[in-house]
Amino acid sequence: MAEDNVIYVGDKKPMNYVLATITQFNEEDSDEVILKARGGAISTAVDAAEITRNRFLTEVDIQDITTKTEELEDEEGGTSNVSAIEITLGMSE
Repeated sequence: MAEDNVIYVGDKKPMNYVLATITQFNEEDSDEVILKARGGAISTAVDAAEITRNRFLTEVDIQDITTKTEELEDEEGGTSNVSAIEITLGMSE
């Protein structure tokens, strides 16, 4: 899967990511788009996926959801665990 179809979700409002997702489906003629988020941004990614599916692109379904724990190095040189999610949206057939 090309990295072009990945949207990294951060601390912006969900509608920013909804617009990015819609744009990705329309401009790139993509069959699927992946929303990736970590930590507190996970709920924003879920909101963006659901708003996209239910309000704007009703022909889009959730193809896959992957959760994992990523180990990140903190400022003190130690590590901390952060939850992460990947939501794959795709055109229904």
